[in-house]
Amino acid sequence: MKSLIIYFLITYVFTLENKEHHQKIVETVNNFKTTWKAQLNQRDYTSLINTLKSIPEIEYPEKIEFKTSNEDLPESYDLREAFSQCESVNEIKDDTQCPASWAYGAIETMNDRICIHSKGQLQTKLSLLYLITCCTKCGTGCTGGGVVSSAFEFWKNNGIPSESQYEEHMDKFEDNVDPPTCDNKYQNEDKSYAKSVYTVKGEQNMMKEIYENGSIEGTFTVYEDFLDYKSGIYQHITGSSLGGLAIKIIGWGITDTGIKYWTVANCWGTNWGERGFFRIIRGKNECGIEEVANAGIPKL
Repeated sequence: MKSLIIYFLITYVFTLENKEHHQKIVETVNNFKTTWKAQLNQRDYTSLINTLKSIPEIEYPEKIEFKTSNEDLPESYDLREAFSQCESVNEIKDDTQCPASWAYGAIETMNDRICIHSKGQLQTKLSLLYLITCCTKCGTGCTGGGVVSSAFEFWKNNGIPSESQYEEHMDKFEDNVDPPTCDNKYQNEDKSYAKSVYTVKGEQNMMKEIYENGSIEGTFTVYEDFLDYKSGIYQHITGSSLGGLAIKIIGWGITDTGIKYWTVANCWGTNWGERGFFRIIRGKNECGIEEVANAGIPKL
């Protein structure tokens, strides 16, 4: 009993110290009068950050040819408005039970593209659990990292069934525990496949890709102040690097004062940020977000 009490006391002290640390970050950001507002969140999102493997990404052909010219790109664009009939575009996931942002970002990007390329006829929801458990090259379940490009390669070469086909396993998700091993009986079921997978790099090409084909999965470096994001256009102000995070980029815009930004869907639930979404500085490769993004064309 004594050791249990000591454990809870230590846990409480660390939690209190962490809150005090982030309260200082909030004050620093808000006093800085920058492009965004911070607030102290009740949840500690730190454990959800290190979900990208440090090994090199698979090098897909970089897409550099587009139908759209730089001059034809609109000043602002949001897939939630352009494809409001696609339910997945507006959806925000919460990866608390299984911190695998690489998989959440990939599946949500795939779902969006299936709907967009079918002109809203297919509201497919692919199985997140299947991707996590069956793609052995992608990552290490819910306790380790993942490789974003491997998820798209898996979509193309292996295929991914719908969530309903694999939902019998969903109740096996438990906090901080890996999901079950891959169920091979689904190997011959109808699946969704990608016709092609590729990367896009840089502001203009990422914009063209979103405009022509839909969401893209990007990655960026997360700093401590990002955990306290409330609203506005994020740019790193203070705090240490925590690791990498994969996200879904769904559009872009510019403020009345000329600040360019990306519109991004996170996977930390709707109580975080702008109802689960956030905006981040565009055109300056903020936190590495414009270095590379992954995408694919669905085979319908």
